[in-house]
Amino acid sequence: MGEKRIYLDYNATTPLRPEVREAMIHDFEVYGNASSMHGSGRLAHSRVEGAREAVGALIGAPSESITFTSGGSESNNTVFETARVLGSASDGGVLRSGRTEIITTAIEHPCVLNSAEYLKSLGFPVRFLAVDGYGKIDMDEFRSLLNDKTLLVSVMMANNEIGTVQDIRKLAGLAKAAGALMHSDGVQAAGKIPVNVEELGVDYFTVSAHKIYGPKGIGALYIREKAPVFPLIHGGHQEDGRRAGTYNNIGILGFGRAAELALRDISAYRDHVAPLRDRLREGLLKTIPNIKINGHANDTVPNTLNVSFPGAEGESILLSLDIEGIEVSTGSACASGSLEASHVLLAIGVGPELAHGSIRFSLGWGTTLEDIDYTVARTGPIIARLRAMSSVPAVQVKE
Repeated sequence: MGEKRIYLDYNATTPLRPEVREAMIHDFEVYGNASSMHGSGRLAHSRVEGAREAVGALIGAPSESITFTSGGSESNNTVFETARVLGSASDGGVLRSGRTEIITTAIEHPCVLNSAEYLKSLGFPVRFLAVDGYGKIDMDEFRSLLNDKTLLVSVMMANNEIGTVQDIRKLAGLAKAAGALMHSDGVQAAGKIPVNVEELGVDYFTVSAHKIYGPKGIGALYIREKAPVFPLIHGGHQEDGRRAGTYNNIGILGFGRAAELALRDISAYRDHVAPLRDRLREGLLKTIPNIKINGHANDTVPNTLNVSFPGAEGESILLSLDIEGIEVSTGSACASGSLEASHVLLAIGVGPELAHGSIRFSLGWGTTLEDIDYTVARTGPIIARLRAMSSVPAVQVKE
């Protein structure tokens, strides 16, 4: 393996921005328990609350609506735990009388899909919305599924594999009109595209620090005022009783600084990554015959490109690129280790062979023009070599 390292897997995780690292090192001195009433505790508490304001500002939310968690998976699980309690209550559902149905999509993150499957195993009716060939929800199908039994709708704002962005504002409006609660997993949206949860009209919104150049192990859940919530983790009084456990001071403070920077630089981020993503797409299309670009052309986050390479297997492509110093993904990092084809690509109509031969390139602040040109130059020969070795004829991609 050479020394050259080109990281194109920013959707899996991001490095700490230097300003975030510096802030966290500085705040290692803030060691007090943020729940303590003495001076050290009050200092820690004030820093935590400052970070809460910054995270809220990133998504257009009041600080008191932000609950810190260990990450996106916990935040999403908290929403589904709330649905479980509401739908299982002996009186027919606290605040949601008689409502038990869950609506989500076929392209959600595994933590949402598995939470939905868990509720299904408990007897909750769960409906999985189909998507079109670009990953967009069919609004007519969504309307047809909404009824007076719908308890919760959960739809991710930006897909982690193909980058397609849903019209959450419209979905939330329809869900609220039907009397349902609305949740959106915004982990891949916050910091990449403008987000204002008050304007979107959602009841719950999930964000995660390590997707916006903050530390791992810390996330947040936006909970609209008066929206019901039942804790996934029980214990002390932290987070107004919504999430127990001693505050992760350093993680929270790093999250706050990352959120400040993400909000400040959101336009600059788009202007940096979008042209590079477009150059990568056009370069691959120009130099490699018979490939397919997956996802929506316009309603997408600016840093993500998912490409199918017929006649080449995804893991072989990934490992070959890695030897050349290029780090990419075959899909969601949370699904790595699975030999199954991407559920997202299968849902948008990409067949199993194409799905198995797909690569996700996700760009970030550290990506350069030279990185993109190097990647294009190295990918073509790799695909040609792998196709020549394959005994199975490559599927011909339709124009």
